[in-house]
Amino acid sequence: MDIKSLLDQPHKLPTVPAVTQKLIASFSDEDVAFRQIVDQISADPALSAKLLRLANSAYFHFSRTVGTVEDALHMLGFVMVRNLVLGNGMAAAFRNIKGMDLPQFWRYNLYAASASRWLADKAGVNGDLVFTVGLMHGIGQLQMHVAAPQAMLPLDKSMPVLDAGRAELEKKLLGFHNGEVAAELALLWNFPAPIAAAMRAVPEPLQAPEFLPAAGCVHVGAWVARNAIQEASEVQRLSSFPLAVAQRLEISLEMLSREMPPVAELSAGLDEMLL
Repeated sequence: MDIKSLLDQPHKLPTVPAVTQKLIASFSDEDVAFRQIVDQISADPALSAKLLRLANSAYFHFSRTVGTVEDALHMLGFVMVRNLVLGNGMAAAFRNIKGMDLPQFWRYNLYAASASRWLADKAGVNGDLVFTVGLMHGIGQLQMHVAAPQAMLPLDKSMPVLDAGRAELEKKLLGFHNGEVAAELALLWNFPAPIAAAMRAVPEPLQAPEFLPAAGCVHVGAWVARNAIQEASEVQRLSSFPLAVAQRLEISLEMLSREMPPVAELSAGLDEMLL
């Protein structure tokens, strides 16, 4: 099995909703019409309802009720809406995957994205790019389970999907890891090359040809998310801290412990779009 075989199966590739495809195109096409995006989101009643519930949640503290998709885009910002609708589209594309606890998986990705954006602000990195990478970085795991479920069985029995050592085990047994699959899937869907490159590097940012700060932020953000999901003890947190990557970002464990809000607080309300 190789990466090409995981992606060269049209019947096993997820179908990405049209609005998600349009939003992916907007990364590299600044002329994508605002009105087109509004109309496409508005044409999906379930998606529109989720977006409006989010916009009217306590998380954003707006002084007036947000009543239309257009108002939501104006008030939340196009980039925020794009990221959340992308996550919603990916969650819709991958369903009922054997060996995967999907609610836990998407909560982990949302936590990683939210923590990564906070880290990006501290490290002077583009927070919007980092949030996108954080939210999407796990899709390689999903595609591996869809296209090669039997090959995933022994890996899943040996180590949980969200374990910090999972990518290393995949590399050892398969010759590639989920970050590489995620990157190739992103390129197949026409995500910009910098996003795909960062997704590829997330599991092992120090092994990439050059250090990508966005990948480093998501790598550390994934550590934060993993600890929250698994309710790790203080000893487990300290022993698993990715010190070398954090040092490249000039971020210390002491600073995280002192300044970073709980990741559930950073992502509060946003799970409306994914779960």
